[in-house]
Amino acid sequence: MGETGGVGARLRLIELMASLSMATDASTGQPLEHALRTCLLAVRAADALGIGPAEQTIVMYTTLLRFLGCTSDASETARLVGGDEIAFNAAMAPVLMADDREAVPYMLRHLGEGLPVGRRLGRIAAALADPGGPARSLTAHCEVGSRLAARIGLPTDVVDGLAHAYERWDGKGLPDGLAGQDVPLATRIAVVARDVDVTHARMGLTEVARILERRRGRAYDPAVVEAFVTDAPAWLEQLDGLDPWDAVLDAEPAPVIEIDDAQLDDVLAAFADFADLKSPWFGGHSRAVSEHAASAATACGLDPADVTLARRAGLVHDLGIVGVPAGVWNRPGALTREGLERVRTHPNIGERILARCGALGEIAAVAGAHHERLDGSGYHRGVRDSPIVAQLVGTADVYRALCEVRPHRGALEPAAAARVLAEEADAGRFGRTAIDAVLAAAGHAPALPNVARPAGLTEREVDVLRLLARGRSNKEVARELGISAKTVGTHVEHIYSKTGVTTRAGATLFAIENALFRA
Repeated sequence: MGETGGVGARLRLIELMASLSMATDASTGQPLEHALRTCLLAVRAADALGIGPAEQTIVMYTTLLRFLGCTSDASETARLVGGDEIAFNAAMAPVLMADDREAVPYMLRHLGEGLPVGRRLGRIAAALADPGGPARSLTAHCEVGSRLAARIGLPTDVVDGLAHAYERWDGKGLPDGLAGQDVPLATRIAVVARDVDVTHARMGLTEVARILERRRGRAYDPAVVEAFVTDAPAWLEQLDGLDPWDAVLDAEPAPVIEIDDAQLDDVLAAFADFADLKSPWFGGHSRAVSEHAASAATACGLDPADVTLARRAGLVHDLGIVGVPAGVWNRPGALTREGLERVRTHPNIGERILARCGALGEIAAVAGAHHERLDGSGYHRGVRDSPIVAQLVGTADVYRALCEVRPHRGALEPAAAARVLAEEADAGRFGRTAIDAVLAAAGHAPALPNVARPAGLTEREVDVLRLLARGRSNKEVARELGISAKTVGTHVEHIYSKTGVTTRAGATLFAIENALFRA
């Protein structure tokens, strides 16, 4: 199975996180490698500030992963802006850390761009009626990003930096209003480095100098600003002659952080959950595909290395969905032609991101082929000869999707999903071997086991949590469960208290982590 299957193999964590940072680029509308460039700028600043190797490691990982929580509010933002939260995030990038007097007018100019006038005015009115929306969104980013980082096993200082990713020097940031030296040093550097790269790419060095002075002592630590004012032009010129990927790997101070092959599954599970948070309809999908694909590989008699490959590729098969607007995935009716074309890009996006990491090469190839079909009608390459592992992952993906609720239909019963797969095989799009193996792995005994729930949740609280994670309001949860909205509110308080979260996104991640969408 190559580099991902060797017993006792050691993997550099920075490579995996560099791939994950490219996924955050795709989700926030930035060019791939933007986070890598930002990381290199942060390293230069850390050097200029006389920061030692151990702290530089914290700076690197915090900067690379500052937007690890960016999928947590994708659907809410898409709904606010009319469908394409990626374009909106890209438009808003220069003013993310600006004062309100600069950011609010900028937001009003860009909110709903491209929509008919009536719809755009409606979106603007909705935003103005909810002034707390941006704070909720960025707080969710911090909660989810820090939780995922902790699961990956990143140093506690990195987890802390991501938990305070939008704090400001003047104390007007999020989520906790930390000020001055109380803001983690890595965050103070990452904030400036990111804005310098965004501003330079769009408006040039003159505007970089302007924002550094404008935000000095406000959003930015004056000492960090001074380092950039002095040396940013030279640093930016140096970046133009580097491969950002190789340069980041070379910049990690010794001793580099490594994980063993067994820990890779935990890291890839974090990739999976990051992707599934893109839409409330996808919660737990990637984990379920992984389990079915691995079991099907075993049923097919594949060797242990290929079973491992199926499991891991199943976890990350849909990583590329983060590069497609949530408004496309959440559309309640048939996709438009444009929407369909965007959907068809997601295997390619995911493959490109994963393939940059040498240790994920085979996994990337399988993930990139999970929508190929035997009759050549699939995408993104339209090939007819996908390897059996890719067929298993693709078949498991379809089976699980059929058994899950989607915005345009309800979930199919397992028997009905099996019939659909059989029809696809008759049409020549799926192989019988893959279908038989996936159905054997899935089984047809969906009775709910009588097991203890995580964090002491009751069965009713699990029901409420599932619906919350699907994007339902308290009133909608009450209507679906036949209880009062006040009772739902009480359940929500208990859920947050028991699971140790404070936002809907954090609760959704807890549900994914504990497989509550399927249990």
